[in-house]
Amino acid sequence: MRMSQSKYYIKRLSLVFILMGIAPLLFAQQHNAPKKAGHYQADVVIYGGASAAVTAAVQASRMGKSVIMVSPDIHLGGLTSGGLGYTDVGDKAVIGGLSREFYQRVYTHYQDTAAWRWQDHADFGELRGQGTPAVDKDKATMWIFEPHVAEQVYEEWIAEEAITVLRDEWLDRKGGVIKEQGRIRSIETLSGKVFRGQMFIDATYEGDLMAAAGVDYHVGREANSVYDENWNGVQTGVFHHSHHFDPETDQVSPYFSPGEPSSGIIGGVSAAPPGRKGSGDQKIQAYCFRMCLSDHPDNQVPFPKPDSYEPSQYLLLLRMFETGWHERNNFFAKYDAIPNRKTDTNNHGPVSTDYIGMNYDYPEASYQRREQIIREHEDYQKGLMYFLANDPRVPAEIQEEVNRWGLAKDEFTDNGHWPHQLYIREARRMIGRYVMTEHEVLGKREVPEPVGMGSYTMDSHNVQRYITPEGYVQNEGDIGVHPDQPYQIAYGSLVPKEAQAENLLVPVALSASHIAFGSIRMEPVFMILGHSAAAAAALALEEEVSVQALDYSLLREQLLGDGQVLEYE
Repeated sequence: MRMSQSKYYIKRLSLVFILMGIAPLLFAQQHNAPKKAGHYQADVVIYGGASAAVTAAVQASRMGKSVIMVSPDIHLGGLTSGGLGYTDVGDKAVIGGLSREFYQRVYTHYQDTAAWRWQDHADFGELRGQGTPAVDKDKATMWIFEPHVAEQVYEEWIAEEAITVLRDEWLDRKGGVIKEQGRIRSIETLSGKVFRGQMFIDATYEGDLMAAAGVDYHVGREANSVYDENWNGVQTGVFHHSHHFDPETDQVSPYFSPGEPSSGIIGGVSAAPPGRKGSGDQKIQAYCFRMCLSDHPDNQVPFPKPDSYEPSQYLLLLRMFETGWHERNNFFAKYDAIPNRKTDTNNHGPVSTDYIGMNYDYPEASYQRREQIIREHEDYQKGLMYFLANDPRVPAEIQEEVNRWGLAKDEFTDNGHWPHQLYIREARRMIGRYVMTEHEVLGKREVPEPVGMGSYTMDSHNVQRYITPEGYVQNEGDIGVHPDQPYQIAYGSLVPKEAQAENLLVPVALSASHIAFGSIRMEPVFMILGHSAAAAAALALEEEVSVQALDYSLLREQLLGDGQVLEYE
């Protein structure tokens, strides 16, 4: 993520890949090699380096198109290789195409005994939370994995297809998109490189190419009235998970001196009212890092103390402990086990790894400001773990368990064992030809021209932390509404309005309301949609039509032939 550390990252990453036996493939530029330094051309130009960008590149290549990936990231895979190894699966039956192939390749990796360095394969349980299988042996599929394994799978894919990948290339968001007669002709990065293409795919979490191309989008939560929804806007008084303060048992004061407003408000608590229930705002759900921890003594490093460490930043956490929250709930419930005695560690509880309310300006921020926000999140979360491990005020049983863990020594080795990707749960969302809403997700409305399926809970993490009329701290925005069955995702949600861009597809920052996006935003679905977007781009090229005018029957035939799942049985 950090441009200033790019050269360092590349050197260290190359050493890692030498050990993996794939160093010559790091910047694979075989049959797609540019003909002129600084100027590149391909049938399909993909901006982004996350999971959807990789599946889009692979699919376009397999359909015989030349491809260039322009990636601001150095590590490919986004969150999938950045710590989220405990996959948010939903209904596995609707995960198809290249997305399923990814998890099959993960399965193949773990059949090799050499993959089990810190744990015997036989000792690894094959059930994840709620009894959901981690492994489908009959389909040779594995759903949980270590971060470096995911990155290795992506690199192998790119190498096999000989796809050109230019890393650490950041779109010039002010003047780097050239359009002519409603089509993107080229994009330019801050380094001065120019990329011309027939089709473009924005596969970033932020939707930067989409926004720079002048496509309509939204940031924040729409009011329920916009799409006639129930779960979209401000959700005060809605407590679906355990990520809130219980109004009866967790009456925590937001003031430095409990009950005394004149003493000042504790950091992380807003003095502003939360807003009327159901109303819209420009706030977004909280971000965090998905830490990879290890409890193996030979494969862990202690939680580092950030330079900006300030214990008072975690006063709310102490007050949460004082209520006995940890005695009623499992504080370590989201230390989800992945292979080799490691975890995918996620937010859990009223005060946890989510840095609530500290990301509102991220979607529209400059690269420099985004880097600052990322650093602030990193410092907060590192400080949280250091506090839990060392502050004598932390309950002994909590501190003892925390000190069993450390950062996994063999993960993120070029970044101090810290994830290279912040979890951008939501940023910009396109307002395209078709908007997915809770009506489609909950099966209340027929979905036109499906290109993939989702099934996960409509899930939003907390959006804000405020003071109740009674004078206590409360969190707001955490939602979990489960669809009765998997749902289809419309092709129209991947394409802008035709007048705005005829040759752009957006499979990640796609067209969806806040709450619908809360279900769609899962990594397996992003890989599905990246695959489908590339198939549409290739077919539109062959048919010499805009992506909006593409005959859906052709796309459907292609996707079904690729193993995509378009209907639920």
